[in-house]
Amino acid sequence: MREIPMSPVRMTLLPLAAALLLALAGCSESTPAAAPAGDEAHEDATSGESGHDEGEGTALVRMNQAELAAAGIQLQTLQPSVLSESLRAPGEVVENAYGATLITPRVEALVVRRHARLGDEVHAGAPLVTLSSVEVANAQAYLRIAEQEWRRVSELGREAVAGRRITEAQVALDQARATARAYGLPGTAQGRANGQFTLTAPHAGRITDDDFLVGQRIEPGMPLFRLVDESTVWVDATLPPGTAPRIEEGSTATVIADGQRIAGKVLRSAHRTSETTRTASVRIEVPNKGDRLHAGDFVEVRSDAGPAANIDNSALAQLSVPTEALVQLEGDTVVFRRTADGALAPAPVRTGEVLGDRTVIRQGLEAGDAVVVEGAFTIKSQMLKAQLGEGHGH
Repeated sequence: MREIPMSPVRMTLLPLAAALLLALAGCSESTPAAAPAGDEAHEDATSGESGHDEGEGTALVRMNQAELAAAGIQLQTLQPSVLSESLRAPGEVVENAYGATLITPRVEALVVRRHARLGDEVHAGAPLVTLSSVEVANAQAYLRIAEQEWRRVSELGREAVAGRRITEAQVALDQARATARAYGLPGTAQGRANGQFTLTAPHAGRITDDDFLVGQRIEPGMPLFRLVDESTVWVDATLPPGTAPRIEEGSTATVIADGQRIAGKVLRSAHRTSETTRTASVRIEVPNKGDRLHAGDFVEVRSDAGPAANIDNSALAQLSVPTEALVQLEGDTVVFRRTADGALAPAPVRTGEVLGDRTVIRQGLEAGDAVVVEGAFTIKSQMLKAQLGEGHGH
């Protein structure tokens, strides 16, 4: 074969191409591996830090017991329980009938003078009204004579007076005193026997009714005053008949009036349904400090009701957390749960009913889990700061 001579240019390029291939091969062997990207790079950069870990892109907060207490964070171990239902019902304030008294005369009398007026607050023993009566005048005279006779025979003694006479004087005095007390008079003669007597307050309270005039003739038993002790009042709450029996006597109920919450005690639950409204009533006793509540006021009542009597309570046991323990994180509803190594991690949950201040957990937690029940937003803020590189989660 006939050889073709190379041109000077080709002879020059061949050594250069060989040198270039050798340089590329050496470069590929000495170049270091590419740096990890994403979460792996972040994990390598922070693996030496204490305070938070990374798990699936979310920082885990680590805090010791002292740090938890200082931040106001509390944990609770979950156990299934039967939740009570928080009920709301309209209520009306009524007078405490056990603290109300009708002031009435026991004999026919004439009103002489009024000492108290409608709306007055009076103390025990305060004069309310002065009356005049012929029967009272006779009783006063009889009492005075009986007292004088008893003093006379007592001073003479049994040496000068027969025993029967002393006994008769004693009996006469007892009868006179009993008659005076029956008319509302003291058991001793006081002042003149003019038939006037004053009715006084048997206890402290407020005058809520006084339907009479000075000079009016009053029949026995006619109410002159209604005296009410307003230190406690009753609130009648209206509930559906099937719900009222679930309110236990002696349980606590909250009365809300003008934005103020007042704790009361359930006295009784009605055992009768109204024929007109088809509702039942629950009566609550409420302290009336500062005279905030008055008969006729409308209020709101809140109370916890247990399950119906015909339901197996054990079947109603379920996991729940305080509603404030639930927070929104990256689009999920989460509860912060303590992991096996002591960190606090967000656990996505599926929630159920809200009963009172607790929320039922349908999925995401198990009995025995320790979860944050107070301070969840503090934990959330620490996690967000850690993700942004602003802190360590504690």
